[in-house]
Amino acid sequence: MKQIRQFTGIIEREGDGYVSFCPELDIASQGNTVEEARLNLIEALELFFETANEAEIQNRLV
Repeated sequence: MKQIRQFTGIIEREGDGYVSFCPELDIASQGNTVEEARLNLIEALELFFETANEAEIQNRLV
């Protein structure tokens, strides 16, 4: 069964682009636009959950 989780996404302008950050998991990404930075952060989070073991996930959520 697929689990749905909600996390905070912070997007800030940095130079000519945007940095996106999820503070709960300490995962960041970037993009040329706000939307690109948002989508890249979602992709980074998906990849984290696909590859991290349960201990690493729980460790970051504490």
